[in-house]
Amino acid sequence: MCAMTRLSSSIADLRKSYERAELHEDASHADPLQQFDQWLKEAINAQVPEPNAMTVATVGSDLRPSTRVVLIKGYDAHGIVWYTNYASRKGQQLAGNPYAALQFHWVELERVVRIEGTVERVSDAESDAYFHSRPLDSRIGAWASPQSQVISGRGVLVANAAKYGAQFLLQPPRPAHWGGFRLRPERWEFWQGRKSRLHDRLQYRQDGVIWVRERLAP
Repeated sequence: MCAMTRLSSSIADLRKSYERAELHEDASHADPLQQFDQWLKEAINAQVPEPNAMTVATVGSDLRPSTRVVLIKGYDAHGIVWYTNYASRKGQQLAGNPYAALQFHWVELERVVRIEGTVERVSDAESDAYFHSRPLDSRIGAWASPQSQVISGRGVLVANAAKYGAQFLLQPPRPAHWGGFRLRPERWEFWQGRKSRLHDRLQYRQDGVIWVRERLAP
């Protein structure tokens, strides 16, 4: 048996029994934002690695999906916010197709949250405020990296960082190509792992101005 076949066989045999918690309708919030707030705070308090990390899925004009991991930077009744380079691949895809899906996976808690909705840019004032709260190296990095573009090597980034660091010193302004996106949720799903693969899945979907909570089969 070749090494690849043995590896494939061992991967297929991996198993985990999910038994940490339950998710019932009568013990969950009627408002999905409150349920998300509770779960995110529990992930933070449990000190899971990077509880603020989320996968963002977008679709380009070629109808091919693309995913990447970013960090949530805010959430409220208006939506979920993150910041990035507007000229990046995801920025260009969202400009052409303003729909996206988010996913949080808190492995240690055996929980997943999925969120789908429309995406818009945050205001310039919001982007400015967050940009100026970032460490200096991160602000210079926003200028130094032509995100998603092909470059000849890491030396390009180092040289750009040195150039913009010398140009702006301690006060780099926010680049026009950098700012925030806000996803306005239209659908939420909360997944709690359960024994025998009979997982708990609660979906919240909009019906007019209210949220309808439904259980989905795992």
